[in-house]
Amino acid sequence: MEPIYRTSGTLDWITILLFSSLLFIIIAKSLFYTRFLNYIILPFNNKYIFMYNKKEKLMNWFNVFFTLFQIINFSLFLYFAWCITWQPHPEQQLFGYFIILGTVLLFQIIKFILQIGNGFIFSNIKIFSELIFKKISYLNYSAILMFIANIILCYILKESTTVVYITLILILIINGIGWITVLKNHQKFITHNFFYFILYLCALEIAPFVIMGSLL
Repeated sequence: MEPIYRTSGTLDWITILLFSSLLFIIIAKSLFYTRFLNYIILPFNNKYIFMYNKKEKLMNWFNVFFTLFQIINFSLFLYFAWCITWQPHPEQQLFGYFIILGTVLLFQIIKFILQIGNGFIFSNIKIFSELIFKKISYLNYSAILMFIANIILCYILKESTTVVYITLILILIINGIGWITVLKNHQKFITHNFFYFILYLCALEIAPFVIMGSLL
C-alpha cells in the first residue's frame, strides 16, 4: 500500500484575521459598554443615532475599532466570494486577499475625503458629517453579518454561494435602513439641494461600488 500525498490549503492566516477583528469588538465593548449596547440594536432602534449624532460624530475610538473590524471582514467576505467565483490557485489566495484589502481601504479613504470635501465646498460640513456618521454606523453594523458569514464560509459551509447571496441581501437591507433614516432626517436639506444630492448619490455612492464590483 503506497502513501498518497495530499495537499491542503492552510486556514491559519484566516483564523488570525477573524480573531484579530474580533479583538476590536471586544475592546470597543469593554471601553464603551453603554454605547455598545445602544449600537447593537441599531437596525431596530434609532436611539444610538440620536444619542451620538451630535457629539463625537466621526473621530472617536468606538468608530475606529468598528471600522477596522468592518474593513477586515468586508475584505475577507469579498475574498471568499472571489474564491468561490474564480477558484484561484492556493498560492495566489493570500496575495489576492491583500489586494482586496488594499482596494477596500483605499476606496473608503478616498470616499471619506471626497464626502468631507463636499461639505467644505457647499459650506455645510455639519450636515455632511452627520450623513457620514449615519452611513458608517450602518455599514460597520453590517460587518457583524460579514463576520458570521466569514466563519460559516471558512469552517462550516465552504464555497457556499447561498451563504454569500443571503449575506449580501441582509447587508443591503441594513444599509437600506440606514439610507431611509438619512433621507427621513434630512428631507428639507435634500429637497433644497435635490440636483446636487442626485449628483452626490451617483458619483460617490453608486458609481464606486459599480467600479469596484467590475474590477473584482
